[in-house]
Amino acid sequence: MRRMTVLWEVFVKRFEDAFELYRRQRLTGEEAGELLGMSGRNFRRLCVRYEEDGIEGLRDRRIGKTSPRRSPDRELERMHALYRERYSDFTVKHFHEQLVRRHDYKLCYTVTRLSLQAAGLVPKAKRRGAHRKKRVRRPLPGMLLFQDGSTHRWLAALERDCDLVVTLDDATGAIYSAILVEQEGTQSSFLGLMETIAEHGLFSAFYTDRGSHYFVTPKAGGKVDKTQLTQVGRALSQLGITHIPSYSPQGRGRMERVFGTLQKRLPQELRLARVKTMAAANRYLKERFVPDYNARFAVPAAEPGTAFIDYTGRPIADVLCIQEDRVVGADNCVAWNRRSLQIPPQRHRQHYVRATVRVHEYPDGGLAIFDGPRCLARFDPQGRGLDVVSQAA
Repeated sequence: MRRMTVLWEVFVKRFEDAFELYRRQRLTGEEAGELLGMSGRNFRRLCVRYEEDGIEGLRDRRIGKTSPRRSPDRELERMHALYRERYSDFTVKHFHEQLVRRHDYKLCYTVTRLSLQAAGLVPKAKRRGAHRKKRVRRPLPGMLLFQDGSTHRWLAALERDCDLVVTLDDATGAIYSAILVEQEGTQSSFLGLMETIAEHGLFSAFYTDRGSHYFVTPKAGGKVDKTQLTQVGRALSQLGITHIPSYSPQGRGRMERVFGTLQKRLPQELRLARVKTMAAANRYLKERFVPDYNARFAVPAAEPGTAFIDYTGRPIADVLCIQEDRVVGADNCVAWNRRSLQIPPQRHRQHYVRATVRVHEYPDGGLAIFDGPRCLARFDPQGRGLDVVSQAA
């Protein structure tokens, strides 16, 4: 307070000196204003007020008045109450989006963040350190896709962790598939690939970690053996897609940042939407969350066009599935995971005893038996036969 008083007294003394010189026409208004650090117009305005009200006329008339740009207290109080009662686990950015979407909120993000910090409801963000230069994105969608899984308490109603498997485009950052499963594995990878190819077509390259369902790695932490293919590797090879292994966490940095964002947003949105089951969560992901995420976070590709091409081969489900050879038993049945699959009578062949056939297990648990390109039988997940017309795969 003492310092402010001294500064005020100094300003008054300097103004009176400049005013006297200006009154005697020894200084112009512009010159006097320059001495005081203001424009000539403002100096002349102060001169009029000084002549009318004396020293009091020099005081800033805005002091003590409420700014017309100040945010309304009632709206800020409503926002604070909503945060405490419903959104306390949201990030400020996500919270502001929900306010605008659901609560007819008009104040900007910066005002919201500063108000929450001033009220002690959220901490101030720490200053970020220097970050290494990010890898340049591929120029076209479909040139490179990532797939990875993250274990997290995605759905609070389950009261346990589960895995979210995400398939992501490098060029745009758009999510093409996001699926909640009990545990990440071969079939969840096939599901993500199937959704992507069905909607967009075949892509050029696929970048993943070295998980056992993606690659065979003879020595832990070592290089992958590309001569031995997993089921996923075999399917990608049949589709002509290059499979690239990641050898460092930094190589998957873009994917890890996406999961960081998803962990701060998806559980909260599932709670608000009152989603209770994994099936309902997957519907919400596909119909609502992923389109909203892509609209908010995806970026335009560096170049026009696409690297995706239409898929025109055999049914994609008969590529993106577990395939293993089996020898047919003496009862014309195939043993598969403690189930006995009966091959029905065939018009073209009396029986398949001791013949080698190929069993397909699909991501939904369904099964099929093939002899070369010919489908001999299809079964539900329990091994019960389904009516099938012999067809090529």
